[in-house]
Amino acid sequence: MKTILNQYKAEIETNFKENKESALKIKDYLEHSSVAYHGRCVHTLHIPKIFTGDVIAYYKEITATTYKIFEKVIKEYLKNPEYRKQFPFSKELEELILIPDQYTSVLPIARFDIFFNEEDWSFKFCEINTDGTSAMNEDYVLNMAIDHNLAHQKMKQQYDFHTFELFDSWVDTFMDLYQTYEHKVENPHIAIIDFLQHSSITEFEEFKRRFEQKGHQIEICEITKLKYKDGVLYSPQGTPIDVIYRRAVTSDIMSHYNEVQDFITAVKEQKVCTIGSFCTQIIHNKWLFKILHEESTLCFMDTREQEFIKNHIPKTNLMDTHYCSLEEVKQQKDRWIIKPLDSYASRGVYAGTDYSEKEWREIVDKHADHDYIYQEYCPPYRTPNICLAEANPEWKQYTNMSGIFVYNGEMAGIYSRLSDGGIISSQYNEKAVGTLYLGEKRD
Repeated sequence: MKTILNQYKAEIETNFKENKESALKIKDYLEHSSVAYHGRCVHTLHIPKIFTGDVIAYYKEITATTYKIFEKVIKEYLKNPEYRKQFPFSKELEELILIPDQYTSVLPIARFDIFFNEEDWSFKFCEINTDGTSAMNEDYVLNMAIDHNLAHQKMKQQYDFHTFELFDSWVDTFMDLYQTYEHKVENPHIAIIDFLQHSSITEFEEFKRRFEQKGHQIEICEITKLKYKDGVLYSPQGTPIDVIYRRAVTSDIMSHYNEVQDFITAVKEQKVCTIGSFCTQIIHNKWLFKILHEESTLCFMDTREQEFIKNHIPKTNLMDTHYCSLEEVKQQKDRWIIKPLDSYASRGVYAGTDYSEKEWREIVDKHADHDYIYQEYCPPYRTPNICLAEANPEWKQYTNMSGIFVYNGEMAGIYSRLSDGGIISSQYNEKAVGTLYLGEKRD
């Protein structure tokens, strides 16, 4: 991987002006594509992320072990009332979590975000996304945009690159799961549901196209406008819904609980198939990382899984005066990163390494006792890259994060994000690049 990256770097430096021109074409392409919405557009760098076959094989091992651990945690939660008490869920949310899936997966879709060190293959988890797992469209468009990348075109003459397919594979997984649903019907009507005002609508539209290409009936629905009557959940257009692809994250649903009662009632009365169900919140909530290290969890893991947790799940605790010493968090700022207990898109995340002592103390005081966690900060692996679309481009060392897409326990692909700061934040400094994996080297 390092050899290929250095070859890209040499090619860019040799033909700097031409590559800068190609970067501006990429920028224009992205700004007029489906990754430009809600007033923002994906920002990228000039060197894509290339994975070798051996690393891909290792990522698949990571996926398999992680998924098995998460399945065990979910199933323990569902069957063990004492274990449930350790999770910070409201009575209303717990009630939704305990509703049976009636299909054969407790975790249909997820994205496991990890910091992977390409030198020694060590890694730590950053966070887990379940409900609302996204960025398939960003990966898709970024991989089309690099056709304009001059350095990449030169590298293609030497290497056999491949991209991951993240749309049709999910459609197939989704429909295969639906076929295991106890009350499945022929030719089900599918609804992708979310709070559409701030959703990844262009991604939904691409998924809708892929479902339709395979002959399925589907529509995109605003969750607050669903109607439930006489045991049937109706779309805003008045069509009975058989199965839901849930993109509305649980925290948003619980924040708008009274506004989505038709949907909630249909779920509670088990009159609609919901993929994924609310039990995925057990894994999505950042409290999971604390629970994984507790003896109550380790006791039902095998020895290999226990070691995996100890080596790869960062120590995590609630930033609450009842649970920790805030002074310890303040005094060891470079050791910690703090995050909201239940959020997404890097909102409200702070790494101590990015702030002065005074700033860090103020940040900790502001967020203490407000449903924040503090977590071991993993110094991420960095690689050189360049944003040639900037007015004065320069090489920088960028933090790398791999988001492993997981469809019903199988690795489906990787989403690659980078930043020049201590954290990768979609609000501030995030860059995304196309992700490819290597075939045979060309003659």
